[in-house]
Amino acid sequence: MSSEFLRRLRASRVDECGRRWAFVPYDQLSDRLGLLAELPANQVGIVMVETSWKPRQRRYHKQKLALLLASQRHFALEQARRGVAVRYVFGDEDYAAILRPITAEMGPLDLMVPAERELRVSLNAMVSEGLLRLRPHDGWMTQPVDFMDAMKGKRQWRMDTFYRHIRKRYGWLLDRDGKPAGGKWSHDAANREQWRGDPPAPEPLRFSVDPVTAEVVELVQRRFGDHPGCLCAEQLPARLEDVEAVWDWTMQHCMTHFGPYEDAMSSASVQLFHGRLSGLMNLYRLLPARVVEDVMAMEIPINSKEGFVRQVVGWREFVRHVHRETDGFRTVPEALDGAVPRSSPPLDASRPLPPVFWTGQSGLGCLDHVVSEVWAEGYSHHINRLMVLANWATLLGVDAEAVSDWFWVAFEDAYDWVVEPNVLGMGTYAVGDLMVTKPYVSGSAYVNKMSDYCKSCAFDPKSTCPMTSLYWNFLSKNEAVLSGNPRMRIVMSALRKRAPERRVRDRELSGRVMEMLDDGVELTPAGLADADESAA
Repeated sequence: MSSEFLRRLRASRVDECGRRWAFVPYDQLSDRLGLLAELPANQVGIVMVETSWKPRQRRYHKQKLALLLASQRHFALEQARRGVAVRYVFGDEDYAAILRPITAEMGPLDLMVPAERELRVSLNAMVSEGLLRLRPHDGWMTQPVDFMDAMKGKRQWRMDTFYRHIRKRYGWLLDRDGKPAGGKWSHDAANREQWRGDPPAPEPLRFSVDPVTAEVVELVQRRFGDHPGCLCAEQLPARLEDVEAVWDWTMQHCMTHFGPYEDAMSSASVQLFHGRLSGLMNLYRLLPARVVEDVMAMEIPINSKEGFVRQVVGWREFVRHVHRETDGFRTVPEALDGAVPRSSPPLDASRPLPPVFWTGQSGLGCLDHVVSEVWAEGYSHHINRLMVLANWATLLGVDAEAVSDWFWVAFEDAYDWVVEPNVLGMGTYAVGDLMVTKPYVSGSAYVNKMSDYCKSCAFDPKSTCPMTSLYWNFLSKNEAVLSGNPRMRIVMSALRKRAPERRVRDRELSGRVMEMLDDGVELTPAGLADADESAA
C-alpha cells in the first residue's frame, strides 16, 4: 500500500522490546488516559486497528467515517513522534479476529473498557480468555457508584437528581457555602431566547487539509462512496492542533452567548453558539474533564457556564450510566418498579422511517431544512435533533428503533451509548418514564417560536401546518398511556375538551400526511386541502 500515513509511521518507528502494550480503540484517542498517561512514552506500545468491519455494520455518514479514521491516523502519528511504539493494523474482520493473532505474538494487551457496547461485545470472548486485560475507562468524569448512589430508592432515573448529586460530591459550580453558583442548580429557564441575528453567530472554522487527512478522504470516497452524506475535508479537525483550535475558537466566540441561545434554531447558522465539540469528546480527542475545567474558570454569564456544565457532566454522563445499567435498554433493573422495558414500548409507534429522512424533501420546511443540514454536515445541534427530527418521527408514529438507527448513521458524534438513550429514552419516549418525565413533542408553535424555519415554509404555522394536527392526534392515539402522567395533565385536559369533529379531522389529516410521506410525496397546503375536500 502506497500511503503517506504509512510512510510517516515507518519513519517514526522505534524499538518495540521491553514495552507494555495496550489496544487503543477508535474512541480513546488521548495520551492523557490509561497506560499512555501512566508510563513514559519509551515504555509503552499501542495496537490500533482500522477495519472495514465497522462501516459494514451500518452505512455511516461519510463525514463521520472520515472524522474517525483521520483522527485515529493522526493520533497514531502523534504517539509515534512521542516515542510510543505503534502497531497499526488494517483488516476487514471484526476487532477480535484481527487482535487474536497479535495477542498470540505479544501476549495479553491492556484495554480501557470501551465506551461503545457494540465494540465490547466484539471483544467479550478475548476478555474472558484473558487476552485483553480490562481496566476502567478514566475518561469518564463520574463513576457507576455515583449514579447508583444518586438513584438509590428511585422508581425512575432523572438527570437533575444525578446532576445535583455529582455537583455536591465533586464540588462543581458551588459557592463557598456549598450552595449552587448563581443560586440555582439549573439556569435553563434563562436559556430559551430566540436568535434574530444579533449578536452575530460566529463563522465556523475551516482547516487546511494535510496529506494524511486527504488520504482518508480519498479512501472514504472510494470504498464507501455509497454511504450517505457529504464529505467536506475542510471541516475535519483531525490533527491535534486543529482540535486545540476548535476549543480555543469555542471559548472565544461561543461561550458568552451559549446559554441564552442554547435552544435557538436558525436557517442562517448550523451551530449558532454551539462549539460542535461532541464528536471530538466522544473520540476523546478533547477530554470532557478539560473542557469543563476551562469553562468553570471562565468569566462568562452563569447561565452559559452552568448550561454548558450541565450538558457535559450532567446529561452526557447520565446517558452513559443509563445505557450501561440497562445493557443498552435490553434489561431494566427490578428496582425500577413500573419502568417500561425496551421490548414493550408504551406508545403507538410502528411505522417505517419515511423517505424524507434520507432525502430532505417533504415540503415541511423545518424537517427538510434540518435533514438536509444533517446530510450536508453530519451535525445538527441538540434542539434540532429533539424538537424537529425526533418530534416529527414521534408524531408520525415511526418505529423508535428505526429512528435510533438513523441517528446512529447520520451524526458524526453518534455511538450506541449516547444515541440510544437520547433517541429511545428521550426523543421518542420508547422506554416510557425510565429516564424522562414525559414525551418531548410539540405542535408548530414551538418550532415557530424558537426558529426561523416557518418563514420559508409553504405551510403557515398558525393555520395550515400539519404538525399541530399530528400533535393532537398523537395525544389521542396514546391517551390511555399519557392520561395518568402528571406532567401531561394540562395538555390531556385540553385534549378532552377538543371538539369531536376536530379530533376526527386530526386523525384523518394525520393519516393522509403519513401515507403521503411514506410514498415520498411532497406535501403542499393545496395538496392537503384537496385531499381534505376529497375525504369530505
